[in-house]
Amino acid sequence: MYLVTVLGNLVIILVMISDSHLHTPMYFFLSNLSFADISFTSTSIPKMLVNIQIQSKVITFEGCITQVYFFTLFGVLDSLLLTVMAYDRFVAICHPLHYMVIMNLRLCGLLVLACWIVSVLHALLHGLMVLRLTFCTDLEIPHFFCELSQVIHCACSDTLPHEVVIYFTTVLLGVGPLAGILYSYFKILSSVCTISFAQGRFKAFSTCASHLSVVSLFYGSGLGVYFSSTVTQNSRSTATASVMYTVVTPMLNPFIYSLRNKDIKSALKIFFKRANRESLFVLGLNKMPMIT
Repeated sequence: MYLVTVLGNLVIILVMISDSHLHTPMYFFLSNLSFADISFTSTSIPKMLVNIQIQSKVITFEGCITQVYFFTLFGVLDSLLLTVMAYDRFVAICHPLHYMVIMNLRLCGLLVLACWIVSVLHALLHGLMVLRLTFCTDLEIPHFFCELSQVIHCACSDTLPHEVVIYFTTVLLGVGPLAGILYSYFKILSSVCTISFAQGRFKAFSTCASHLSVVSLFYGSGLGVYFSSTVTQNSRSTATASVMYTVVTPMLNPFIYSLRNKDIKSALKIFFKRANRESLFVLGLNKMPMIT
C-alpha cells in the first residue's frame, strides 16, 4: 500500500507538471496535496516496514521526536490545503467571471506558503514542548509510530500544559479549517441552487465531487481515530484506525481525483503514451547494431 501511495501521488504530480492544460490553481493545489500525502505517509510507514523486516520495535528518542514533528507538520498541511482547495472551488462556482483575476499566481503562491508556514510553526511548537518533557527509562508506546498524544501520555512529568496546547491547536487547526470548508460548500450549494438548468447544476457539483470525497475521507478517518482512542483504551483498535488515516486515505486520493476528473484522465493517457513512446525509442536505440 505504501508503494501504491507514493507512486500514485507521484504520477499525479508528474502529470500536472508535464501537461500545460493542468497549470491552473486547482491542480496547483492538488499537486501540493499529493506531495503532502507522500510525505505524510513516509513519516511513519517506512520505519514500520523496517521494524517488521528486522523483527525489532525499537526507535531512538531523536527518531521519535522527528516522527512527531513531521507527522504533525504534514497532517496539518493536508488539512490546510484541503481548506484552500475548498476556497478555490467557492471562487470558481460563485464568482466564475472573476476566477482568474482572484485566483492569480501570486495569491495561489501566498496561500500555499501560508499553509507551509503555519504547519511548520505548529509542528515546531509541539516538537519543542515534547523535548521539555521528562520520560522514564524503557519507554513503550502502544502504537506503530510516535503519535503526539501517545508520547505525551508516556511522560513522567506534568503534561497538563501540553494537553491544553494540543486541545487548543486541534480546535484552531482542525475544527477551524473544517468550518471553512463547510462554509465554502454552503455558499456553493446556495449558488448552485439558483442555477435554473439541471445540466448546469450537475456540472457545478461535478467539479466539487472529487474534493468533497477527499475531504470526507480525510476528516472521517481522522474523527474515527479520535473517537476510537477516546471510547476504547484498546491500543490495537486505535492503531487499526490510524492505518486508515495514515495509509489508506493518502493512497485513495490519487484514484479519487483521476477516476472522477476528465482532465486528469486525459492527461494520464497522454502521459503514459509519451512515456511508452520514449521507452520504445530508447529500447530501439539499444538494439541498433554498432557500426565500426
